[in-house]
Amino acid sequence: MNDFAEILDEEWQSHIRGVCKELETRTGVEMIVVTIPTVNPFPHAGDYAKELYEKWRIGTAQKEQGILLLTSIKERQAVVVLGKTLIPIIGKPQLDTLSEQHLIPMFESKNYGEAIYQTVVGLAAASGTVLKDPTKKKKSNAGFWMNVAAASAMFFALWRFTRPERRHPFQRWRQGEYWGTGQGGFGGGFGGFGGGTSGQGLS
Repeated sequence: MNDFAEILDEEWQSHIRGVCKELETRTGVEMIVVTIPTVNPFPHAGDYAKELYEKWRIGTAQKEQGILLLTSIKERQAVVVLGKTLIPIIGKPQLDTLSEQHLIPMFESKNYGEAIYQTVVGLAAASGTVLKDPTKKKKSNAGFWMNVAAASAMFFALWRFTRPERRHPFQRWRQGEYWGTGQGGFGGGFGGFGGGTSGQGLS
């Protein structure tokens, strides 16, 4: 949890850290939450987030199972960057819902703590189908169905957690996808979902 914009009190930061820690412990998915005052000198929060995701090597140890949630106050933009492993798991409908329910309204209400926390909970729940060690396979059918049942249960779970502090920006880039408020359409290159902050959702 890196509140460079200084918009979150200690209680909300603690709640958010708790969810991220629990998610990483259970699934190996690394989720980092960052707030910044502005995206300058980048043109959009998506560009800033992609660079930050790569520089900090988010999800590297977890085989590209990383999530970055970035909020920029001045530009009123919020972005989610997904590692390649999570792209087929966390879909556009789920991101649309989080945007409409939490991210878009928070720029009007300025209730950043609750909105970011609820978004983190939603992302963690959606990521719950990821197994901590996806390369390790069970030989028995019983083991297979136990894994399926566990993954199904995890999908509906809400997590709590803590993540070590990281220093403000950069180092180097990897592939993934980003989605965010404040940009329309599905982009090329790094890829991305986008939506406006005026309440219209994603296009």
